[in-house]
Amino acid sequence: MNPVHVLNAQRRERILAELQKHGAVRVVELAEEFGVSAITVRRDIALLAHEKRLVKVHGGALPLPEAPRRAVGPPARLSIGMIVPTLDFFWPAVIGGARTAAAMLGVDLRLRGSSYDPGEDQRQIAQLLGSESLDGVLLAPDVHDDLSGISTLRIPCVLMERAAPVWGPGPQPLESVRNDHDAGVESALQHLARQGHRRIGLVVTPISPNAQLIEQGFTRGEQRGPIIRDTLRGDPARAGDVLDACRATGTTALIVHSDPDAITLIRAATARGIRIPDELALVSYDDEVAQQADPPLTAVRPAKGQIGRMAVEMLVLRLGEGNRRPANRLQLVPNLIVRGTSVPHAH
Repeated sequence: MNPVHVLNAQRRERILAELQKHGAVRVVELAEEFGVSAITVRRDIALLAHEKRLVKVHGGALPLPEAPRRAVGPPARLSIGMIVPTLDFFWPAVIGGARTAAAMLGVDLRLRGSSYDPGEDQRQIAQLLGSESLDGVLLAPDVHDDLSGISTLRIPCVLMERAAPVWGPGPQPLESVRNDHDAGVESALQHLARQGHRRIGLVVTPISPNAQLIEQGFTRGEQRGPIIRDTLRGDPARAGDVLDACRATGTTALIVHSDPDAITLIRAATARGIRIPDELALVSYDDEVAQQADPPLTAVRPAKGQIGRMAVEMLVLRLGEGNRRPANRLQLVPNLIVRGTSVPHAH
């Protein structure tokens, strides 16, 4: 057999092994680990998807959904639904964590993708409950949703990346697991302050569901500079406006949500001869593709897989203990990953 074909087959088997191990895989991480181009990994994933060995999603892949199982006798397996707003970016890792926990606990997981459109969560909930016999549901509602529709649920619900209200709207106590974005922003502010920065700005994309929480955490800091609410979308002119604002206000460091906007700023700064990080330090808030920047971006990495895993565990415990179990509202502290855009070079 052609040695190239053998290597290609071995690489695809490694992709499947990583998928089984982690519950989700990302193209950029596989390309780095295998020492090949992202295009090569995308081709591998496309072929494996064509062979129905995985599910291709934007930026990576997920395992094939499990076929529904019919119980032939006791004990019956628990069946829980999971509704997420999108199947790309932040959420594949959350889904992977949930699937891993469900497999370990012997739980059937039914996944549905929703959107941030008003009312879509309720339509998905209704369809899921109408087509499946579920014991509980994991839900990631839009941050602007008042949660009133959840009052119709007669099964336990755990919210993901959304704080449960003190008093739930329905008969079941609402539980939640989410990132503490205040703490994530604070870690970035403290890190930049230790590098000597006294005026730190924030660039936040208003289309992000976490934009309000990130901005809220930023306004509590002491080294506040300008807040720029914009989505750069790879536009050099918009990035130039941000750099002009930094110069006008004496801002020497920026926290940028999200990674693509931070990468756009690196390119615009480089074109102007602004040295990163010596003249302008950058910390991205996401860590989806931060490591692929040049130089690699220091980034705040919100918990993702842990969100899914803990949500499943929380729901299973609720189903086992009922209302005797105190309602849990967990917050996970994001990690700060220090790379090349925030610590000045030694001279």
